[in-house]
Amino acid sequence: KLREREEFVRESWVKAMEARLVRDELVKCHRLEGVNHLENCRWLSDKYNLMLKENKVKGYKKIDV
Repeated sequence: KLREREEFVRESWVKAMEARLVRDELVKCHRLEGVNHLENCRWLSDKYNLMLKENKVKGYKKIDV
């Protein structure tokens, strides 16, 4: 059970870090595209919004219930 907890928390952190990487790419895209960032970075923005909703860090108590 302890191993299962650690794996759950680790996967949760990995997903959170993936969201952080997407955010960094989005910031780069905004800087490079300038005024056209709304059109050219929209796919990245949509992906980041979806990841924010789904990839939150969850504690181990979630699987104990």
